[in-house]
Amino acid sequence: MEVELLRELVSIESPTGKEGKISAFIRDFLTERGLEVETLSVRGFGDDVIAYLPGKGPTVVLNGHMDTVRASGDWSKNPLGELDGDRFYGLGSADMKAGLAALLCAFVELGELPRKRRPNVIFTAVSDEEGYSSGAWGLIQSGKLKGADLVLVAEPTNESLMLGARGRFVVKVGVEGKKAHAARPDLGINAVEELGRLVGNLRGIRLKRHGKLGRGSYCTLHIEGSADGLSVPDEAMAIIDRHIVPGEDWEKVRDEVLALWGRLGLRGNVEISRFERPTPEMLPYTVRKNNRFVNTFRSVHRALFGEDPRIIYGRSVGDFNYFGTYLGKPTLVYGPIGANWHSADEWVSISSVRRVKRLYLEFLRALV
Repeated sequence: MEVELLRELVSIESPTGKEGKISAFIRDFLTERGLEVETLSVRGFGDDVIAYLPGKGPTVVLNGHMDTVRASGDWSKNPLGELDGDRFYGLGSADMKAGLAALLCAFVELGELPRKRRPNVIFTAVSDEEGYSSGAWGLIQSGKLKGADLVLVAEPTNESLMLGARGRFVVKVGVEGKKAHAARPDLGINAVEELGRLVGNLRGIRLKRHGKLGRGSYCTLHIEGSADGLSVPDEAMAIIDRHIVPGEDWEKVRDEVLALWGRLGLRGNVEISRFERPTPEMLPYTVRKNNRFVNTFRSVHRALFGEDPRIIYGRSVGDFNYFGTYLGKPTLVYGPIGANWHSADEWVSISSVRRVKRLYLEFLRALV
């Protein structure tokens, strides 16, 4: 069933903001199998889909996102799905419709077991993961996950177990200089040049190191500024990505950029602010390796495949940051092998999808 379901999901175009069709498909898929399903409206996006399986013991949230980035680049395969040997190509095949298919199949099969042989399970498919995590945030705010003990997210991890991830701020830096005739630049303050010196030296900032997540990072995403005719530009602005680790907050990030400005002796007025977003900031999180759910997951993986899963930590952010921080529950991320996420000829391994689904099912059964 995994391959057929994956093919169906990939064939439904669902770029961020246009998840309506895939949301309705997942809702109907679950309803037709007699499962308890509801939807949660997410303004500007497709509805979140939520389904319930009552059981015994802990409550586990299964999570996957329905949206994809938009197609880009030159595809040599069909972006709406093409099977070639063990590889299934398609936009969103790895990130993350394969994980979503594996979760759905495991959830349906779990529903065929007697109630006493399964935990309480809440399946969730959410919108806008590739944007601002509006679906995941709406789900948390709704209170429908109240009482959850664990979250399992099916993002692609190449069959490694991810036990945490860095967080992220987006920094906006504005510079006000002084206009002058471009033939006499010494009489003005060139905002573009001053800002250019700042962003060119961001890598010189000493960053905190975390034992599991490593160091944070800076990356300039956008810079702009222009002159009025033959004039020294007196305004410039940059948007900067700042990935963070535990122990780094907004005040630290703001202060270290201000300190760099002063250390470089830059001229003009600088203003540093957070780039506005409709949902809260994405904060870093980790899960203890000796957590009881992690121990069970590793034990089941060892029984099925003869070895422990490789433990990794995410360098970037996703809905898992919200579950690990704002929901405050252990959040495990595990998904199939694939490549070319967000780019042409994205693919996922069919045999890996089947292994992952099997692992999900056996892990959930082992929690009872």
